[in-house]
Amino acid sequence: MDATTRTVRWSVLDRALIRRGQSAAGALRETVEFAAEIERLGYRRFWVAEHHAVPGIAGSAPTVLAAAVAAATSRIRVGTGGVMLPNHRPLVVAEQFGVLEALFPGRIDMGLGRSVGFTGPVRRALGVDKSAADRFDEQLTELMSYFGERPTGGTALTAMPSQGLRVPAHLLAVGSGAEIAAAHGLPVVMALHADTDRTVAALERYRAGFRPSAQQPRPYVLLAVNAAVAATHEAAALLQLPEAWATARSRIDGVFPPLDPPREIAARSMTERERGYVEQSRAGQLYGDGPAMAARLDALIARTGADEVLVTLNTHDPADRVDSYRRLAALAGLPGGAA
Repeated sequence: MDATTRTVRWSVLDRALIRRGQSAAGALRETVEFAAEIERLGYRRFWVAEHHAVPGIAGSAPTVLAAAVAAATSRIRVGTGGVMLPNHRPLVVAEQFGVLEALFPGRIDMGLGRSVGFTGPVRRALGVDKSAADRFDEQLTELMSYFGERPTGGTALTAMPSQGLRVPAHLLAVGSGAEIAAAHGLPVVMALHADTDRTVAALERYRAGFRPSAQQPRPYVLLAVNAAVAATHEAAALLQLPEAWATARSRIDGVFPPLDPPREIAARSMTERERGYVEQSRAGQLYGDGPAMAARLDALIARTGADEVLVTLNTHDPADRVDSYRRLAALAGLPGGAA
């Protein structure tokens, strides 16, 4: 295999999706257990996400969940992918990550996004509107100031215990997120688009506009990929079907449901509209057996120049998910991967 896959870093994003018949509490406990397994496999980071008022997703408080993950692990870096800064006050975010870093020194990542609540009722409950995303740059500047050696800015507040701590920030490339990451000299998290040319063009703009910072002297790209590896191409394709189906239902019904078993979904007679949405959801997914995925990932990493790959996979059976990550770890040459 080409050395490309074995020279980048590999990390994991978990969204705490709920399986049919499972409680939200069960999904959260499963995320913590999964993180411990991911650490044993040798991945570099384990990040959790922020979703509000989504019936099929339990991960609503990422910094709280990150604390549970960090307490259940000992080596892997733990962070968020990400905290949606427009939904929160920068001081509170700084304090939360300061507490995490104080408790788990040298292991915490501060992944940040500029999205606001997905629906009107959620935005009203959070006390924000769509225009809040336009203040992301200003909020980011304030947030970063709280980690300085001395207070800065108009309020000159000391954020305890954040002041003087080093908590690496990473920005999600949502909207103008990539341009803001470049201007602040921060790593960018770029989701793989179905049109790879579009992803590559966005990364080129990020690199061209990058300004070195104290945290990051050169551009750094985490490529977020929905990927599944199994013994056969067909088995791998089934692993990603539950999330694709739930996404399709959310576009039709406005509600993201818990994950159904993939074979049950495959046996359904879908309407043309349902099938269209499922295919759209699957357009950017990567799946296959080991040799096929090794070739695809090598080519993707070479084309994008990614420094790190942030992998996500949500399926119905936890054992199937762990098996996929174990196979991927073997492809990447991670110490816990089984050949």
